[in-house]
Amino acid sequence: MQSVYKYRFSRRTIYVSLVYLAVFALLGWALYHLYEGGYLSAWFTSFIVALIALMALSIPRKIVVSEDRVEVRCLLDITEIRRNEIASVRRVETRRMKWFIPIFGGYGFFGYYGHFIDLRRLDRVRIYASEWRNFVEITDIYDDRLYVSCADADRLVAELTPPGGNRPDDEEIDEEEEGPEQETTEPEQKATEPGNNRNGAEKHREAKGEAPDNRPE
Repeated sequence: MQSVYKYRFSRRTIYVSLVYLAVFALLGWALYHLYEGGYLSAWFTSFIVALIALMALSIPRKIVVSEDRVEVRCLLDITEIRRNEIASVRRVETRRMKWFIPIFGGYGFFGYYGHFIDLRRLDRVRIYASEWRNFVEITDIYDDRLYVSCADADRLVAELTPPGGNRPDDEEIDEEEEGPEQETTEPEQKATEPGNNRNGAEKHREAKGEAPDNRPE
């Protein structure tokens, strides 16, 4: 039995794709009129057609989950991960993705796909997303990371999580270690505030309307 998760393009992705096409068309029109009959306009047209065709190969269409594998199906390409090689699956906040920069792939042209570099970890990852949100990180036993976008991200995570649970992630461990430190510092800050340094006797006098005791210590 298979589960299918179809990609849905966000409005931002559609707008950015139209901007790409408009820029390509404008440059082609300008070169054609400036260098009419020249090799430059012909070279540019051939280059743009080849670039669009190459990028179109990796435009994601859907995610297919079967009993033994996960497939990210693009227009003319398939990325496959065997389920017994999945180490962890988790959702990723959009703010975490700000550290990702494309090195070979598409960014905004009908999606975000290809090879990216994670500046936070200095690691190369693969991304297949139709929108810059609802990210799911799939890490295999070889520590290779794949990021996909999915409108039903929680269901995808629940279906792909290994039976024994996710393998501990270094980034999650760091966040857990930082959490208790922040919680313990808040009561300390409240205790050091000037309003909290008054003893119970002074508060009792104020409640009765008496003047506070200003005797020097």
